[in-house]
Amino acid sequence: MKKRIGQYLMDCISAVGVDKVFGVPGDFNLTFLDDIISRDDMDWVGNTNELNASYAADGYARLKGISAMVTTFGVGELSAVNGIAGAYAERVPVIQITGAPTRAVEKAGKYVHHSLGEGNFDDYRKMYEPITTTQAYLTPENAQSEIPRVIEAALTEKRPVHIHLPIDVASVEIEVDQPFEVPQHQGMDVAKYMNMIKEKLQSADKPVIITGHEINSFDLHEKLEQFVNQTQIPVAQLSLGKGSFNEENPYYMGIYDGSLAEEDIRNYVDQSDAILNIGAKLTDSATAGYSYQFDIDDVVMINHRHFKMNETKDMEVSLIDLLDGLNTINYVNDATFPQFQRPKENQYDLNGDPLSQATYFKMMQDFIKQDDVILAEQGTSFFGAYDLALYSDNKFIGQPLWGSIGYTLPATLGTQMANTQRRNLLLIGDGSLQLTVQEMSSMIRAQIKPIIFVINNDGYTVERKIHGENASYNDIKMWDYKLLPTVFGGKDEVIVHDVTTSETLQNTFLEIEAQPDMMHLVEVKMAVHDAPHKLNAIGQAFAKQNG
Repeated sequence: MKKRIGQYLMDCISAVGVDKVFGVPGDFNLTFLDDIISRDDMDWVGNTNELNASYAADGYARLKGISAMVTTFGVGELSAVNGIAGAYAERVPVIQITGAPTRAVEKAGKYVHHSLGEGNFDDYRKMYEPITTTQAYLTPENAQSEIPRVIEAALTEKRPVHIHLPIDVASVEIEVDQPFEVPQHQGMDVAKYMNMIKEKLQSADKPVIITGHEINSFDLHEKLEQFVNQTQIPVAQLSLGKGSFNEENPYYMGIYDGSLAEEDIRNYVDQSDAILNIGAKLTDSATAGYSYQFDIDDVVMINHRHFKMNETKDMEVSLIDLLDGLNTINYVNDATFPQFQRPKENQYDLNGDPLSQATYFKMMQDFIKQDDVILAEQGTSFFGAYDLALYSDNKFIGQPLWGSIGYTLPATLGTQMANTQRRNLLLIGDGSLQLTVQEMSSMIRAQIKPIIFVINNDGYTVERKIHGENASYNDIKMWDYKLLPTVFGGKDEVIVHDVTTSETLQNTFLEIEAQPDMMHLVEVKMAVHDAPHKLNAIGQAFAKQNG
């Protein structure tokens, strides 16, 4: 069957479950976009800029498993670099397609617009090499091999890929020999590693699992929980990867964040004689500046493309195979451990006093429902939210490794469009909001209904806690945030709320629940220097780390 390469590309992307494509039009991708908007199985989601499109694609992929976005050559693809780098760091598979000048223009070395005016056409592709797991330059001759290859790489490595698509190539018809088939995982034997782990566990008095973001990336929650249930080894999560383990499971202890962890959890983990690090990375922000007290060389590292135990290393093994192997281990832990204590309801007073961060997050805990998607912006919101107790069906999204402020607002566009039936709660601060707020107009245009809580505390709180608490560079211009829906054309489509006290926040919660079919924007005013306890401590750790 004859198909244009642009059609074939989108057939393959559709086959892996993508039904929304994010991006911005440009003259080097317009005719290719015709192949997208003509489809019945796919919607084009136009974004306000390419950075926001990359964030939205990241959010969509975190729910759907993979995503796609389209930019134009040069100016568009470079605007998306930050978001793609974040997806690479946190293992999120995004297919970034760049519509490029024709092969004839490139061969002639013409000084075409969006180029550097030097006759080179591979500069931007080179920039993508360190932040994507693989790249492809499509031609009529290689389209049927390269397109499946890069999609398989994105799925296998859970990382972004980059496709360079000359606009004339997109319209070339090729004979499609066979339809694209979603690749199946080919397992490898990890028995020797499992024997080593079993021996370590059998000689241990206090085994523990530390888990994190790769479990979310590879959707290995059930396999991890199966291993935990059959071995009864307790689990601590990192903030990088919250949601990787069922917080309602009896073997869940809570969050481990180094010196900031609750004393009983901190002592148990730090004194463990058999730590299995499963799908986690011990980063500075996740461990309060590397404040763990165990010897990291003694930790069994069980990660994707990284198994390490003592002197044994394997940098090729898949995390999927390692989890399958763990579930063959015959071992049962009999050590006692601290169990997670879910917060009780209504642990706050409703009054007319100025709202504090501590009360705000206690009330947010009671507001969360069973199936909510919770997005917490890297800042005040994340450091307050990662201690929230989740239900087994919640999805929690942050970006604590890459930590690009403004990420979560466009990411909410992506997560909400990935599943319009789930309630999405965005917790974001005013400083972060100002970076990417334009994407609120895309939300209104797409008629989705997220609930956006904007903490208005007049500036960059994280930075204030690290350095320059009263410095002018941590100040921002005060906006009237409640007018944003009107500015973006959604005056009658978004309900706005003004919150200053616990009483008004509780009333707002009731109003939101009474009108679930509307988008809500909540401006929550709090004091400039008020911050969650853990943010104050992390700020001190970062300040010390930075010298």
